[in-house]
Amino acid sequence: MNDTPGIGPGSDPGTNLPATRPPAVPAPVERFSASPSIHSTDFPPERAAQIVRQSSNARWVGFLAVVVVILFVAIYWFYELGAPLGLSTARQAAEVSAQQVTLVEQGYNVFQANCARCHGAQGQGGIGPTLNRQDKLFQHLNANYLRNVLTVGGRYVCGNANSVMPVWSNQGNPPGPLNYRQINELIAFLRATNEQAYTVRDPELGTPEKDPITGKVKTFTGWRDPKYQPAPDATPYPACWTDEFTTASASGSPAASGSAGPAASGSAAPSAAAGGSTVSIVAQGVAFTTTAVSATAGAGFTLSFDNEDAGTPHNVDIKDASGGEVFKTDIFPGVATKTYQIPPLTAGSYTFVCDVHANMTGTLTVK
Repeated sequence: MNDTPGIGPGSDPGTNLPATRPPAVPAPVERFSASPSIHSTDFPPERAAQIVRQSSNARWVGFLAVVVVILFVAIYWFYELGAPLGLSTARQAAEVSAQQVTLVEQGYNVFQANCARCHGAQGQGGIGPTLNRQDKLFQHLNANYLRNVLTVGGRYVCGNANSVMPVWSNQGNPPGPLNYRQINELIAFLRATNEQAYTVRDPELGTPEKDPITGKVKTFTGWRDPKYQPAPDATPYPACWTDEFTTASASGSPAASGSAGPAASGSAAPSAAAGGSTVSIVAQGVAFTTTAVSATAGAGFTLSFDNEDAGTPHNVDIKDASGGEVFKTDIFPGVATKTYQIPPLTAGSYTFVCDVHANMTGTLTVK
């Protein structure tokens, strides 16, 4: 039996559920609310001044950062890319120019050590042909041609299997003494222009060489004139350098004004007196050993030209005081001797040269 009223068999379920709960008492408001000063939207003067100072500092930091970026871009432009209007040179271009100078200076030493004996210290020619002529440097002696000659040898030039020009590149067959770097240096020297002075450096140490007398650093300039332009009617330089002289010899040349009369190159002059005096000129060691000869004015004479340089072509080209050509012999290799009849010449001083080797000169005095 249940003694609790309203609960038990026969009682009304609606009076039993839900169970009654005591009313909840809300917590004090002050426990979950901040103080009135925290809810205030106004900053005290000290705090407001501090915020303004912090904001100003941030703006200055941003401004300085922008200035630094702008200065970096400007400096990078001037240093790395080159300034507009040519105010500065790009770093890469300056480095290329410096490397080219180094190539030319090192190529000078390669040339003096290996090439000057045959081609002359200044490229004026010797056992080998002249290299410093502008008409040859204009196009004939280009970089590809020089590289082929140094790799294959003299047979590439005139098709002469017995050419005295050897193979210089170690990539040739048979290999020569110069590696690819020295070949590039030599070509750079041969193609260097005369607009810039280069320093002569010690081949081993790379330090500038000084003149023992003046104490000044030795310098040199290239041979090629970049402003040179051939005449409009000029023909290209022949592929074989000996063809230049063969053509000139075959065509003959008239005598200069004021000379004894016309004389075909390498031929006897009709006015030459039989049995006249003989003038001997000898070429040996790529030089005239007889640099001063004489003849009688108004009388023809016999010129005996003795070429003692085996395999090296020479000739005798007689010029008057104005540089006009009076008589020119054939160009022929040694060892050989040829004689020519020279017509009567007027009194004066004449110069004779070798057309193949400009360094070979002498004087003919007619009195």
